[in-house]
Amino acid sequence: MKNIYKEMTLDELKKAFKDKKQELFNLRFQHTIGQLKNTMQLRMVKRDIARILTELKTKEVK
Repeated sequence: MKNIYKEMTLDELKKAFKDKKQELFNLRFQHTIGQLKNTMQLRMVKRDIARILTELKTKEVK
């Protein structure tokens, strides 16, 4: 699997991070009220956030 976040600019990564955090909030809310069918989505979004943060740190160091 290719990491799409390596090709993004710093601004694009920050926007993607903000979007993923919002998506995670929405998924957690759906999970709490029992509307989330696929709980694997939570894990996938958390991993995407970790990938984004990793790329942000490496680009900020450069």
